[in-house]
Amino acid sequence: MAWKLVMAVAAAAVLTMGADPAPPAKPLPAPMKAYLGKSEMPDTLKILPPAPQKGDVRYEADRKMFLGTRNLKDTPRWALAQNDDNSAGLIGDFSCALGVQLTSQNAPKFMSMIPRIGRDSSIAMNGPKDFWKRQRPFLIDQGPTCIDQHGGIEKTWDYPSGHNTFSWAVGLILAELAPDRATEILTRARAFGESRLVCGVHNMSAVEAGRTNGSIVAAALHGSAEFRADMDVARKEIAAARKAGPAPDPAACAKETALLKSPY
Repeated sequence: MAWKLVMAVAAAAVLTMGADPAPPAKPLPAPMKAYLGKSEMPDTLKILPPAPQKGDVRYEADRKMFLGTRNLKDTPRWALAQNDDNSAGLIGDFSCALGVQLTSQNAPKFMSMIPRIGRDSSIAMNGPKDFWKRQRPFLIDQGPTCIDQHGGIEKTWDYPSGHNTFSWAVGLILAELAPDRATEILTRARAFGESRLVCGVHNMSAVEAGRTNGSIVAAALHGSAEFRADMDVARKEIAAARKAGPAPDPAACAKETALLKSPY
């Protein structure tokens, strides 16, 4: 290993003796642009109901829901909640509901829309979160959560749910693109929000507000001509992908369907 150290020192010496500088690093790609942006997004802080305050009925209902769902730890529904924490896998998790796995190969336009919808969802979410500064349930009452509650999430706010804002908006949009599967798609979208309750990282009020927030995002997006044009392309992509298949594993889908019948 000594010769490696010698070579490393030699290389460093050359660099300090006036050698040509390394070429500049390539600039990072520009972040994905939202369809609407803050100026075009409805004011969700005004639209959503106020976050529950200590001592009121909704606050106590949130506490009761959190404490009453801690017995789901290590059940199959708990495992689904752990899976649903990963927003990056959202489209794959709609495969059973849609009947096919969408990818950047069989639905490139639709898949390119998802991070942009995510940006708009964040815009709709951030204002109310930062205004109300509602604590997450495990910071009010003790109890297990399906993810590490000391991994950074404890430093973020509860109301409204960002996961549910995004997943419900995407669910509404996907249901529009495949209306014959709307029931299955929206059932799965509903379950993404309920997974936040099961996981113990969001209060019930935050999940309900996230669903409203997602509806606001989906409605507002239709005001964008670019979004509507992308929807026309995505509709054709998804129709072709559904014909080409293959369908997801029937046994896995049956297990998921059974879990969704009992949300808690």
